[in-house]
Amino acid sequence: MTEDTHSAKQDEAAGVSETNANGKESAPMTARPREENATLEMVKTIVSAVLIALFLRTVAYEPFNIPSESMLPNLLVGDYLFVSKFSYGYSHYSLPMSPDIFSGRIFFSEPHRGDVVVFRLPTDDRIDYIKRLVGLPGDTIEVKSGILYINGDPVKRERIDDFVSTDQFGNVRRIPQYRETMPNGGATYTTLDMRFNGDLDNYGPVTVPPGHYFMMGDNRDNSQDSRVSSVVGFVPAENLIGKAEILFFSTDGSAKIWEVWKWPFAWRWGRFFHLIQ
Repeated sequence: MTEDTHSAKQDEAAGVSETNANGKESAPMTARPREENATLEMVKTIVSAVLIALFLRTVAYEPFNIPSESMLPNLLVGDYLFVSKFSYGYSHYSLPMSPDIFSGRIFFSEPHRGDVVVFRLPTDDRIDYIKRLVGLPGDTIEVKSGILYINGDPVKRERIDDFVSTDQFGNVRRIPQYRETMPNGGATYTTLDMRFNGDLDNYGPVTVPPGHYFMMGDNRDNSQDSRVSSVVGFVPAENLIGKAEILFFSTDGSAKIWEVWKWPFAWRWGRFFHLIQ
């Protein structure tokens, strides 16, 4: 074989022309089929990844962020968390775009008092809310002088050190803080009492209807929750999205999206990957 002679395989790889038996030059052979196959495989990979992500978001975990101070001191503005969708089973609100294709819940598991729950707002089911569940169906809920009562008994509350926060301007806030424990050795968590004898410090008594739950924010004087019937009221079981499980990221908001050099100083590193209580 001389230097100016190529094998058929070499011609094909280089995309050169060949002469057929009639002496006519055939159409150039190119790598286009290979390129088309590579593009098709890439599209398949992307579509598969999207479908897997949607599946996991529907049945497993969904990310949410905290936009308000109603769950201080446990959740801060700028916290990002994962909510387990399987904790309480599934309703049509569990699906992307919430198509109204069935009612009620499937694979339902009863929530527990003290769970931090994401739910669809009963008065506007386009909006997600996050609060702490304090009342189960049939419970009688009352608040007297800022103390929560369940079925006539006060929830154990212990005064602890003030909650202290500093804003981006250096202003320091000190807020009275309490450790609260649900009945029968239930969940333990902290709450804030920003104002003595505030507007929401006295409420009820009310009885939670069947198939509904009573929600309250941990920042007791700064939370629109089930005590505000015009906004939240009793939350139907169907509206539950899931249980807030783990805080995976947090930022204080001092860095804009394009201020990359400020990101490490804005991130609350100590809050990454904390379990939510």
